Amino acid sequence: MATLPVTGDRFPEQQPAAAARERKRLQTKLMLATQIGEGIDGYIIGGIGMAMTAITADLHLSTLDQGLVGASPLIGIFIGGPLFGWLADRTGRRPVFLVDMLIFLLGSLVQFFVTDGMQLIAIRLMMGIAIGGEYAIGAPLLSEYAPRHNRGRLLASLEISWYVGYMLATVVGAAFAGVHGGWRWSLASSAVIAVVCVALRGGVPESARWLLSKGRREEAQELIARYDIEVDVETELADGERQNSLRALFARKHIRGTIFAGTFWACLVLPYFAIGTFWTQVFDALGMGGNATAALLIYSVTAVLGVTAGCLIVDRIGRRKLLVPPFWVTAACLALVAVWPRSTAVIVGGFLFFIFLNAASSALTAVYPLEVFPTSMRSTGVGFAAAMSRVGAAIGTFLLPMGLSHFGVEFVLLVGAGVLALGGLVSHFLAPETTDLDLAQAARAAHTRS
Repeated sequence: MATLPVTGDRFPEQQPAAAARERKRLQTKLMLATQIGEGIDGYIIGGIGMAMTAITADLHLSTLDQGLVGASPLIGIFIGGPLFGWLADRTGRRPVFLVDMLIFLLGSLVQFFVTDGMQLIAIRLMMGIAIGGEYAIGAPLLSEYAPRHNRGRLLASLEISWYVGYMLATVVGAAFAGVHGGWRWSLASSAVIAVVCVALRGGVPESARWLLSKGRREEAQELIARYDIEVDVETELADGERQNSLRALFARKHIRGTIFAGTFWACLVLPYFAIGTFWTQVFDALGMGGNATAALLIYSVTAVLGVTAGCLIVDRIGRRKLLVPPFWVTAACLALVAVWPRSTAVIVGGFLFFIFLNAASSALTAVYPLEVFPTSMRSTGVGFAAAMSRVGAAIGTFLLPMGLSHFGVEFVLLVGAGVLALGGLVSHFLAPETTDLDLAQAARAAHTRS
């Protein structure tokens, strides 16, 4: 199989069948291990949305406690993303890839035994720290072994896993809804998924691109040859960042990518997380009759369809077209529902368009942050962007129940529309077009776009 140059001045010979088999096996293993890790985040967010009413009754949660239970994993991601990202850039991708999932597994099991709200908040904070590590290492490792021609689709498919995880948690939560203490089983069920994920991560090799960023060319070349990887070796070696990766995020060379990745991600997920976590309350505040659980299932299925569509077209239409226009359309959808909150047609249509297009654009949260940072600081950059996104989501999740109580659903929806409009504005000016570029070249494009 012909590949891109791996030495900077020649093309390798035809790779043997053994290398092709090794590459396929590794990509399949990495894909499954990373997709499950991504889905786990959606699973714990969707699970708490279904279980919140029962948890509130059993643990006697106040409105403040409800907000903290919903926001604690998001706050944890704020801590875990930069921390594990820095560790992965400093010590390597491989060890962090396993440790973060072991922490999550422990937290999943301990949730079953909580006796008060503060215990649940603390445990889910720890799980959020592990999820932050997952964002910082999972997708970056996969991207560093992905071919450029379908890198967007491969990475975007991780977001499908997030929404499938969210939808699956909704189904599991609904199944346990009529069981006494069923919320405990629902929350702890994430341990089953974590066990599978841990098993898949054994034997995963180090990233060849990371080895190059550290000047370890001989080791990297062995992996490149073994797995027949497409790598622009000379660019990777040239772009190795010598200063601390956290400081490098805010250096003049990289600040544009840092601001863009954190802002667009935060603006995409804040309205979705806040509304999804407290869907029953939003549903009731809009005066909608019928079954709120069924409506949440429709909400989840529509999101899966949206992110699947985004995954299928991301490499065809380009990154910018999938991001900028949907920001403005989804902002208009929420604003429309806020202006006509008593029209069933407007509510249903507005929310369906919002969910579908927001989810389609969200496919880029697994693509853009991987492409705007060089290998030497990719995990740190992705971890920081994930942290910023979850700060926004945590703020929205924490404030939404109080906003509903004090200002009403119309105000809450208008704030969500404003956040989406901000994302559209920032993306219009800062989003680079990285489609079909080698990963190293894409990072250069992010800070040279005029």
